[in-house]
Amino acid sequence: MTKAMWSPGETQHEHQELRGFASFEDPAALSYVDSNGKPNFVLIQQTDEFRTLRRRLTTFIFPMTVLFLSSYLTFVLLSAYAKDLVSTKVIGVINLGILLGLGQFVVSILITLGYSRYAKRRLDPQRQLLAEKTGVEE
Repeated sequence: MTKAMWSPGETQHEHQELRGFASFEDPAALSYVDSNGKPNFVLIQQTDEFRTLRRRLTTFIFPMTVLFLSSYLTFVLLSAYAKDLVSTKVIGVINLGILLGLGQFVVSILITLGYSRYAKRRLDPQRQLLAEKTGVEE
């Protein structure tokens, strides 16, 4: 005998809540807030606005992670295996290794400032749009 099963990640309670069974509400109108006033994150994650927000965040985070890790690993590898290069004097007692080490702070600060600017211009307006659509405030 065949038995009906819920899809993976779906619980019986979620399924009943979405159908609007035994209620006077329109079952086609999805509510992004449950009866307790808590956000229905499963429905919110399925909206185009959320997908756009997530895509915008991902397109910033992955390249910046690669940039930081490559600069840091370059510094570490040069320090470990190219001691003659990093010990090259630049000005007085300051050598290339010290400048590369300080460069890590510069890279971190630039990534932080870049993220702040990117979030203000691209992420915050999209988050606001998502909050208006779903009716979920912070």
